[in-house]
Amino acid sequence: MAGGTGGGETITMATHESGLPAVHEHAAPQGFIRKWVFSLDHKVIGLQYYFLALAAVFVGMFLSLLMRIHLIWPAATLPLLGDIKPETYLTLVTMHGTIMVFFVLTTAPQGGFGNYFLPIQIGAPDMAFPVLNMLSFWTTFLGFIVMIAAFFVAGGAPLHGWTGYAPLSAVQSAGPGEGLGADLWIISIAIFCLGALMGALNFITTTLDMRAKGMTLMRMPLTCWAWFVTAILGLLAFGVLLSAGILLLMDRNLGTSFFVPLITVNGQLTGHKGGSPLLWQHLFWFFGHPEVYIAILPAMGMCSQLLSVFSRKPIFGYKAMVYAILGIGFLGFMVWGHHMFMSGMSPYTAFAFSIMTMGIGVPSAIKTFNWLGTLWGGRIRFASPMLFAIGFVSLFVSGGISGPFLAQPVLDIQLHDTAFVPAHFHLIMGVASIFGIFAATYYWFPKMFGRMMNESLARWHFFISLIGTYAVFMPMHYAGMAGQPRRYSQFTEVHYLAGLIPLNKFITFAAFVTIAGQLFFVVNLFWSMFKGPKASDNPWEATTLEWTTATPPPHDNFGGKTPVVHNGPYEYNVPGAPRDYVMQNDPEIKTAH
Repeated sequence: MAGGTGGGETITMATHESGLPAVHEHAAPQGFIRKWVFSLDHKVIGLQYYFLALAAVFVGMFLSLLMRIHLIWPAATLPLLGDIKPETYLTLVTMHGTIMVFFVLTTAPQGGFGNYFLPIQIGAPDMAFPVLNMLSFWTTFLGFIVMIAAFFVAGGAPLHGWTGYAPLSAVQSAGPGEGLGADLWIISIAIFCLGALMGALNFITTTLDMRAKGMTLMRMPLTCWAWFVTAILGLLAFGVLLSAGILLLMDRNLGTSFFVPLITVNGQLTGHKGGSPLLWQHLFWFFGHPEVYIAILPAMGMCSQLLSVFSRKPIFGYKAMVYAILGIGFLGFMVWGHHMFMSGMSPYTAFAFSIMTMGIGVPSAIKTFNWLGTLWGGRIRFASPMLFAIGFVSLFVSGGISGPFLAQPVLDIQLHDTAFVPAHFHLIMGVASIFGIFAATYYWFPKMFGRMMNESLARWHFFISLIGTYAVFMPMHYAGMAGQPRRYSQFTEVHYLAGLIPLNKFITFAAFVTIAGQLFFVVNLFWSMFKGPKASDNPWEATTLEWTTATPPPHDNFGGKTPVVHNGPYEYNVPGAPRDYVMQNDPEIKTAH
């Protein structure tokens, strides 16, 4: 190990009891490029992922703003953009969904916070494979650039929806944007899958192999459990999507027929036969349903962490929480068919998927009741991270309640492809996950940047975001029940939907306010980085290992001293302890039971 004596031995101790060689050792970087650009340090890579997601979320939000404007003023001519045609609207739908799901909800919670804090929370000096970690970020970044490039090629970005259903996505002549733009879309997702697979391998190896002495699996914070299970889901799901994307590219460019049956486009035979559009749906949703848990599990772990820290109580039912995360991960692979009730599947198959979908509500409910049990009787501190954690629980429950309706084939047939569906998944997976990201940002900002964020700006941000989210997505459920279809670019002239125009105007104005409210966050984030008050090493009086080290953490996280863990992650209000919290590396407190 360059640049230090004795550092190598201490780091090797961190490689668990297995005595594996310390393959992850690397010296502190010297130049700007090695420190901030092609960095091997998991903390810098975490920040790179975070700021990539921050850029992506503003692109995605801008696209949604254009969609909402078009829905209530379909004839409006916008400065710089002109008028939005129906096919342009479908492009906005496609790219908004794709950018948000892949480059925000998958990137920030796992790639950003997971990379930064998983090694520190388990007492490791870095991730298991630092070079692979660097490659996973730059691969993801390349995927984002390719995705954005689809806007600027001949024909523009694709319009086949974020789900890319064949044969619309599989035939080049199927519509505007289905040429080079659709190829770039598929290539971008394939590149993203490669980055996600590299990241997943790294997370799994790090969690299993590099825990500090005394850090048993059942002493890991629930955030680490969530990142670990998310990585397993990613490893199993992204490989399927990558394969499907390669097959789709072959259908489009090499004349194969995996997803394209014998069809005519504009009266012309396509030259394909024998393919199955349903095969694409199965492959896509076999990835797509675990994907929603990849987006939400890190936020669940984050929420568990914060409710315990700010209630000054141990998390209610730690083991049940761990098994619930594992149960969600396991069942998440068995419910993909509920996206396909309208595809003509056998009612017996639909019944099986319906039962499994109801079943996955059980571990989610266990988590919800345990969160409420943690809050019950606690001495709650309503700091901004706690507000967003409580907001997360609220959104998760509200969005979750509409899930069982869609899980019933007999009800889903009515609600399928109406506005009810986007309303449901935006609450439970979209905005709930974003609230997890906000909570994590407010909570860990002092550790990452050594300064505190402004609390009053954070409160403004919270209340505008929470009220605004409900104002946008609650009425959308009612619009769906009234029969408003998804993905239609215009229904202002449709007689049976005329009564919904005021409701849609309300949703659009609520979206304007909610998006404007995010400026509070951006200003707070960048202002606090440079001008915020200096933070102590443990401003929230929390117990996990990241709060035992310096702020910001040194290159190898613990300054050459590997922590030894004696306590669980949520030891608050322990009888006989000198403070109301016991750090994980404090000497064990013997309590008389």
